[in-house]
Amino acid sequence: MNFRDQIRYRIQQLNQAEKLILLNVACFVLPLFFRTIFFLFNIPSEALIGWFELSADWGELLFKPWTILTYSFMHSGFFHLFWNMYLLYFVSRLFLNLFPSRKFFNVYFLGVLIGGLTFLLSYSVFPAFQNSSPIMVGASAGVMAVFIFMATYSPDLEVRLIFFNVKLRYLGIAFIVLDIIQIPYGNAGGHLAHLGGAALGYFYVLRLNQGVDIGLPFESFTSRLLNLFNKKSNLKTVYKNKSSKVGKERASIEAIDQRKIDAILDKISKSGYDSLSQKEKDFLFQAGKNK
Repeated sequence: MNFRDQIRYRIQQLNQAEKLILLNVACFVLPLFFRTIFFLFNIPSEALIGWFELSADWGELLFKPWTILTYSFMHSGFFHLFWNMYLLYFVSRLFLNLFPSRKFFNVYFLGVLIGGLTFLLSYSVFPAFQNSSPIMVGASAGVMAVFIFMATYSPDLEVRLIFFNVKLRYLGIAFIVLDIIQIPYGNAGGHLAHLGGAALGYFYVLRLNQGVDIGLPFESFTSRLLNLFNKKSNLKTVYKNKSSKVGKERASIEAIDQRKIDAILDKISKSGYDSLSQKEKDFLFQAGKNK
């Protein structure tokens, strides 16, 4: 097994949450290489990164609607990425022991969406944010959604925190309180987005306990979207397979025709053209026209 196959095999062994973490890491590392290339050619790198960051300006969102999701794959620094992915890895292990991966993605990405909308609405509603239009990046809203989901669903579950055990409910409360009290001291939009993701995780469990999975419409939409791309991919594969099959059949027919032509030419060399039947003459004439 070569190095490329080993990498592919190791990726296949990861669970869905770990693959999401790997994707986030890749989205952090790749722009660093692009920044270097842009620097060498004196091109502003912000022009590229700006296509994936979420702006507090609604006009920007209308122009770049995908940023309501893509902002979650961008991070402002190593430790921003590290702590988000560390917490996501920790809570995903608890989550995936109880629920399928599709529900994990529903909670995570709905948390990202609600966190992004909370960020946008906050800068439109609160007077403290008037005349400011910052950008936001990071997976924190999605991570908080999954974390608060678990803290609500299994509040008495104890986890090890350095030297002592603590129940998930108290960790969840601590995270929310920290976000609330830190709003005036910087990164206000980020903390409000965390609270939006946390609210989604909490509400998701409340409705789930009532027998309603609020993530199903989102899951259905994404499934249809993915199926649309899969159909296009399958059509290309079918066309490619058909083209390959037709090519092989054509090559086979040409090989048979060539053997027949060689046999007729051998007959001519031995017995002359007049020894050919009318069918052989017609075949040789038609083959000559097709060349």
